[in-house]
Amino acid sequence: MTGADGTAAVAASAITEDTHYDDDDLTWDAAEEVPVTLADGASTATGDGVSVDGDTVTVTAAGTYRLSGTLTDGQLVVAAGEEGVVRILLDGVELTSSTGSPFVVSGANEVLLYLEDGSTNTLTDAGAYADTGTDAPNAALYSMADLTIGGTGSLTVEGNAADGIVSKDGLVLAAGDVTVDAVDDGIKGKDYIALLGGTWDVTAGGDGVKSTNEDEDGRGWFTVYGGQLVVSSGDDGVKAATLLTVDAGTVDVTGSVEGLEAQHITINGGTVGVTSSDDGVNAAGGSSSAGGMGGMGGMGGGSMEVGDYTVTVTGGTLTIDSEGDGLDSNGDASITGGTVTVNGPSGEGNGALDVNGTLTVDGGTVAAAGSAGMAVTPDAASAQSGVQVTFGSALPAGTAVQIATADGTVVGAFVTGKDTASLVYSSSAITAGETYTIYAGGTTTASAGITEGTLDGAQELGTVVAGEYTQAAGPGRR
Repeated sequence: MTGADGTAAVAASAITEDTHYDDDDLTWDAAEEVPVTLADGASTATGDGVSVDGDTVTVTAAGTYRLSGTLTDGQLVVAAGEEGVVRILLDGVELTSSTGSPFVVSGANEVLLYLEDGSTNTLTDAGAYADTGTDAPNAALYSMADLTIGGTGSLTVEGNAADGIVSKDGLVLAAGDVTVDAVDDGIKGKDYIALLGGTWDVTAGGDGVKSTNEDEDGRGWFTVYGGQLVVSSGDDGVKAATLLTVDAGTVDVTGSVEGLEAQHITINGGTVGVTSSDDGVNAAGGSSSAGGMGGMGGMGGGSMEVGDYTVTVTGGTLTIDSEGDGLDSNGDASITGGTVTVNGPSGEGNGALDVNGTLTVDGGTVAAAGSAGMAVTPDAASAQSGVQVTFGSALPAGTAVQIATADGTVVGAFVTGKDTASLVYSSSAITAGETYTIYAGGTTTASAGITEGTLDGAQELGTVVAGEYTQAAGPGRR
């Protein structure tokens, strides 16, 4: 029999990093499944490798175990050897603990948690844990071993004491319809997280989804290969200790303090949306060294710390709505493709773009709107030109800003998402050294963000020269 997951966006062979996961993990012989029925005071297991002690069910060997039923106050424990894969098939399971975590992997080589097609499953932990020792479980789904979650069924995880899902090793999110609601962090993988497919809806009082290993080379990364991730968090939305990469799929941080954070952040594809009360995309962490500012339009010189941090956008769509800095790198930033839209802060202490090192724009389309006091612009070494517009008074949300050639051809249009005092706009349609006229109003095909437009009814604000980035020389200083 194959348990191959039809909703997985990519196969294991597409993962470029070193992980525990391969496609064979989702393949097994149905004849070798061990049925386990959960029931208060009456749980049963038919086969080897599993024992029942009251309302605690313990898996002690590699194999495939199909679970169904309910424990209103019990626990599933995986305490297996270091050989083979332990497959736990959830086929209509409600598992709750009043004293701690209801699902604990204390030892195994690798565990696959498989959500059976059409099944609905729930894991709910206690509001306070009886064991609060250093190495004690602290999540409703807690694993000391490499963990994979797959299958086409649904899973709801309630982390009432602290975290929702935790792997103290590697974590692969292959597929599933998974909802996590946690008092503290939503989903944590120590060594890495690979998101391949499925739908993941995370609400967390702390961080939303993160990898945490900053001590070992090649670890602490989080890569989105596909799937849909929606996060609402009380702290950082999506975070990696070292490298955060989005290759495909959808990442939507609907609420956060800082939206995406890692030492290195790369967007190669997919759709990423961020709403944050502080920085939207923040490359921070690791070591730093003194260096000069690059690409700081209108900032008047000076120096800031420039460290080994990067934001790189080569494709996809990145949309940021931030109250702090929009796209922020404590090192360098590079945009070579894709679409980047920033509705940044209104306050003067932050900017839509904030890059301590060099910001280069060599492709793609960029619209970064926000306050004028911290207006950072692309470096002169950028292969692609653009314009900076500083308005005499802030334009209100919903205002169309259009960039046109002398003959009235619109080469760029942007509709503001909030009050905007400055706009940096770059695209392949803009030629360095050419003079462009800036308009407010007119008609646009979309009501927000980067769009297309015409000048019918638009008001002329003034002119700018492409590539001459200086916040003092913008039009519209009325």
